[in-house]
Amino acid sequence: MSISRNFINKNPKLSQVTKENKIKVGISIGDLNGIGPEIILKTFEDPRSLELCTPVLFASSRIMNFFKKHFSSKIHFHEINSVSQIKPGKVNVLNVWKEPVNIQFGQEDKKIGEYAIKSLEAAVASLKENTTDILVTAPINKSNIQSDKFNFPGHTDYLNQELEGNSLMFMVSEDLRVGLLTDHVPVKDVANHITEDLIQNKIATVSKSLKEDFAIPKPKIAVLAINPHAGDNGVIGNEDDTVLKPTLKKLRHDGNLVYGPYSADSFFGSSSYQNFDAIIASYHDQGLIPFKTITFGTGVNFTAGLNKVRTSPDHGTAYEIAGKGIADESSFKRAVFTGIEIFRRRTEYAHYSKNPLKKMSR
Repeated sequence: MSISRNFINKNPKLSQVTKENKIKVGISIGDLNGIGPEIILKTFEDPRSLELCTPVLFASSRIMNFFKKHFSSKIHFHEINSVSQIKPGKVNVLNVWKEPVNIQFGQEDKKIGEYAIKSLEAAVASLKENTTDILVTAPINKSNIQSDKFNFPGHTDYLNQELEGNSLMFMVSEDLRVGLLTDHVPVKDVANHITEDLIQNKIATVSKSLKEDFAIPKPKIAVLAINPHAGDNGVIGNEDDTVLKPTLKKLRHDGNLVYGPYSADSFFGSSSYQNFDAIIASYHDQGLIPFKTITFGTGVNFTAGLNKVRTSPDHGTAYEIAGKGIADESSFKRAVFTGIEIFRRRTEYAHYSKNPLKKMSR
């Protein structure tokens, strides 16, 4: 059974609703020399994927037909030049550019990075104009996208500028959700970035997302320590004692179900994470290494805290296998379906929050 069919079976109400009003999924193409185009093709060449959404690829029909031929895909594209031409039930390809592009699979190329940004900017513009409902981003190379006009460590920071709210990298799977206090920050600078305001804001963002995006009314959140062994009472750093512990105590006093700080070295191995709705790690690798170890291939990168829904797969460009036809599309598929599910939950939450009597009569 395919992932899409599993998803529909577990969410019958979602399936029923989308038949009436399919969600438009904007897709940025990512690095054309990586595996992004391949996993996009594999996701949508299964027509059952179109039962849930109407995909809109921001690229060019010329380049997508090149990938279709290279990977011997049987997918059918609907070429468009404007979002007004989006056709439900079709894999729409919006021409962001029309010139030919030189593809060299597995190669880092500054020019290819420029096309990745063209695609992303067009997809985000559509999202802001509400001509698409959610955004799913294929992997980019953080090095070759840099320029005078685009100077961001990655998608999350760019979206934080373009959309409303405060972004938070939230890695999610069916059984595990991991947020970060700091994301693309050098390890040597992590402790200096973690302040009381930052901790409060990030926990508030995770709590709000769990309620609105994941339908968890009273979320229980664990926070991992900054230092090994939570500092061992100041022997291995004092940031946990002077910043993290007092802030968590205040949050608990205000009624939040926030616990920790927990030593990260044993937290996941002991399966303690299963007792919480989400875990907040102090820095990137502290959270993402165990997340990807436990869920790799089934995890999704969700940008929480913004007024729009954005998801992506939990992997990068995978240059080493690009063009070979062996890339696994599972995480990208889950990114699409998770984005749809979050959009539906968020819409439903907003609806019933405005109409409490309807909620009571359900």
